[in-house]
Amino acid sequence: MTSAADAAPAIELAGLRKAFTKGRETTVAVDHLDLVVRRGEVFGLLGPNGAGKTTTVEICEGLTAPDAGEVRILGRSWRDGDDGAIRARIGVCLQETRFHEHATVREVLALFRVSFERGRSVDEAMALVSLEEKADARQKSLSGGQRQRLAVAAALVGDPELLFLDEPTTGLDPQSRRQLWQVVRDFRAGGGTVLLTTHYMDEAEQLCDRVAVVDRGRVIALDTPAGLIRSLGAEHFVTADVVADSGVAPTEAELRALPDVAAAAFDTAPGSVRLTLTVRSVHRALPALLTLLEQRGLVLGGLSTRHATLEDVFVHLTGRQLREGGAA
Repeated sequence: MTSAADAAPAIELAGLRKAFTKGRETTVAVDHLDLVVRRGEVFGLLGPNGAGKTTTVEICEGLTAPDAGEVRILGRSWRDGDDGAIRARIGVCLQETRFHEHATVREVLALFRVSFERGRSVDEAMALVSLEEKADARQKSLSGGQRQRLAVAAALVGDPELLFLDEPTTGLDPQSRRQLWQVVRDFRAGGGTVLLTTHYMDEAEQLCDRVAVVDRGRVIALDTPAGLIRSLGAEHFVTADVVADSGVAPTEAELRALPDVAAAAFDTAPGSVRLTLTVRSVHRALPALLTLLEQRGLVLGGLSTRHATLEDVFVHLTGRQLREGGAA
């Protein structure tokens, strides 16, 4: 018989708040945040540095106590004294995990395994992340990607139902990132649930069933990756660089009047002007744009088209790049 806790969502957050005080200054990291993560999905948290993502995850993991709000993990609450029951069913991979440099891969996983009454064998955990050949290798000899895969294996050795991954692929090479992506896919295929924070938009689009965009401690958008991109009103961008003073530049209103153009923006640089159009269909908007530029006597210096991304959604919502000081 299924209990109420077993039927509950993987994560339920209601009115979550957390502030940190240093001296006379108080910073609100999480500001009355509401969120539900369904069982069996990979759920992504996206946002700029300082948006409150890591604090939210640490509260879910039981590492940080909230100032206010309700937190239920797999139908249970940290406040109700269910710590042991919750920890036995979750796996945690922090932003950075350090193991003793002289310990082998097998020794690290054996140490984590004894913390759980049930779970996978050490050999099974190594196989999940393709580290069998490194079983007897010491930490100091592992690459960055191998160490991160070991951290994920340590999170999986207890056979969790819910896996927390806080920026698990930051700093990894493309091959190592994709190896971890497959680990996440396999975990989900086995019925597991994942809460993932990441700065990589391709990662979120590849892995996540749903995504919440967080800014200043609040969820400002929530949908599937494709749904968030559709919310822009157009799914493509056309960028044209024209030589400055080579003709008469069109106005924003004229650009927006072109077929299937949803928005237009100008960006000036020494010797050139960049026109960026948000369009619903490239095959209608692009010929119309080229015709207009020719009519105005403008010399085209460069032309490109691309699909809209989750980063475009974020900039549209907040006016800021996903990483402070630059694009993700």
